Amino acid sequence: MGLSMCRHLVHAGHPMTIHSRTAARGQPLLSEPGVEWAGSPGELAEQSDVIFSIVGYPDDVRNIHLETGGTIAAARPGTILVDMTTSSPELAREIYQRARENDLHSIDAPVSGGDTGARNATLSIMLGGDAEPVQKVLPLLRRMGKTIVHQGAAGCGQHTKMANQILIATNMIGVCESLLYAWRAGLDLEKVMQSVSSGAASSWSLSNLAPRIMAGDFAPGFFVEHFVKDIGIALSEAGRMNLNLPGLQLARQLYLELQNQGGSRMGTQALQLALARLSGLDWEKRGAAGR
Repeated sequence: MGLSMCRHLVHAGHPMTIHSRTAARGQPLLSEPGVEWAGSPGELAEQSDVIFSIVGYPDDVRNIHLETGGTIAAARPGTILVDMTTSSPELAREIYQRARENDLHSIDAPVSGGDTGARNATLSIMLGGDAEPVQKVLPLLRRMGKTIVHQGAAGCGQHTKMANQILIATNMIGVCESLLYAWRAGLDLEKVMQSVSSGAASSWSLSNLAPRIMAGDFAPGFFVEHFVKDIGIALSEAGRMNLNLPGLQLARQLYLELQNQGGSRMGTQALQLALARLSGLDWEKRGAAGR
């Protein structure tokens, strides 16, 4: 996702300094005009007015921004940090406070829309932080996303992303169980999709991921292991608020089972495989009639 998001900014004429912990992932951008390589987050921060980050886990976020050699220690006063990782609201608030202490600005800006949204610049971007720096980076964010909403203070972007992931987690169970039911009932899945995808049951997952499931395409637009991380954050935050979310707890259990079956690096739509196995079925061997 980060590669596509950077490319939109580069093609809009913005000079970029980039860094990736896996250097090969940044190589496709280095052939673009105005793109330079930095050897570390700190080196990148020294050369930047706005710093965008999108990594895998909260520990990664902490490392690139808060630890020795990170962005906050190296950035010039007035620099704006925009973390687009799905991370914890608590960490977003910690980064915000540390940034303020160093005369910097911090915005938590997690995104939704997956690899497709990143490529097409149609991401939904959820912002937490102060209004002034948010206004300054909006023109850049509009190069990457279509729906951009300032949700409130630091951490509110991450809380909104948790609400998003809760919706996706339980909706994905419904999409997969519906397809499993339709297959075992002997229905033509393509015809079923024609009937249900434009009615009250419609959703992004149904429109975008159900066709992949039917085609046996479980390649990642968003890794299962990252989704399990997100669900864990949401459940932890729910615990802080004394909330019981049984639907989300069930989703976590099912996705952990998929991980145990070797699905960590598959896309979230691979939940179909775990649900089929619970009924003693092999979705990938259902035959042409089921497709």
